[in-house]
Amino acid sequence: MTLDDLTAMMSADEHHRYEISPEGVLSVVPPPGYVHAIIATRLMAWLLAAGVPAERIAQAVGLRIPGATGVGGRIPDLVVWSKAQADGVWLAVDDVLLVVEIISPGSEGTDTVTKRNEYASAGIPQYWVVDQDSAQTVTVHRLAGDQYAVQATMPLAWLLNTVPAEHDLA
Repeated sequence: MTLDDLTAMMSADEHHRYEISPEGVLSVVPPPGYVHAIIATRLMAWLLAAGVPAERIAQAVGLRIPGATGVGGRIPDLVVWSKAQADGVWLAVDDVLLVVEIISPGSEGTDTVTKRNEYASAGIPQYWVVDQDSAQTVTVHRLAGDQYAVQATMPLAWLLNTVPAEHDLA
């Protein structure tokens, strides 16, 4: 299955998101729920209010994830780039500074293990995971060599009281 096949599947089905690992494993997930969407919106508003240009931030955009055996496609909940990107369905990870995944019921393993490993292998400098617990806990991972190391864990409200520059996102 190719990313073009995946794009065609998504065009025909507005009720699911389709992703594929670099090894060819297909994932089908329902659209995010309300709380999930609000968390993504709050993070995007925080970045915009701090002056990160809108052209460098996107929700639910496809990324090409290179792997040892092929190219996969993932759709992070939020992506921040170092510069504006050309239009496309599956964008390269070259200029990505941060990907954020908001954990939904049933996606814990994929978001905290599989995607973390894929994003690290792709060389994405930061990976944040937001839990939908009562504190909406954010775990900040930074690339250290070819793996992520946990830099901090904090409630979303605390993170939103910082500035993106403190997290190398200016």
